[in-house]
Amino acid sequence: MQRYETQRRKAYIIRLTIAQLIITLVGMLAAYLVSDIKGMSSVFKGALVALLPHAFFIQRMGFFHARRRTRGAMHLFRAEAGKFGLTVALFVAVFVAAPPSNPALFFYAYVAVVLTHWLTPWLMPRDRTTN
Repeated sequence: MQRYETQRRKAYIIRLTIAQLIITLVGMLAAYLVSDIKGMSSVFKGALVALLPHAFFIQRMGFFHARRRTRGAMHLFRAEAGKFGLTVALFVAVFVAAPPSNPALFFYAYVAVVLTHWLTPWLMPRDRTTN
């Protein structure tokens, strides 16, 4: 049963990542049509600020490695705190080092990628077992 849950978790993470990348690409295309390359780069920066902490969290929790998989509230707290810290650091880095040309598109992309978690359960298969 443990193996089935690990496979379901991997499938969920892969589908979530694909959905986030699709939203990023669609957002970049829409931004290109609205405001050319500068808007497209703002959407890309916003999506990166959302995607990199998500990837950090997945790696920190060890979802893809059954042996390294961490359990417990403290590990979850540390991974979430690291994700939050990385998000803050990336926001500061983007706005200090390379400010987006269109902040509205930047925040739209960030929010769209972050909110993808709410939509991804619809992408999962319906065959669920109860124990």
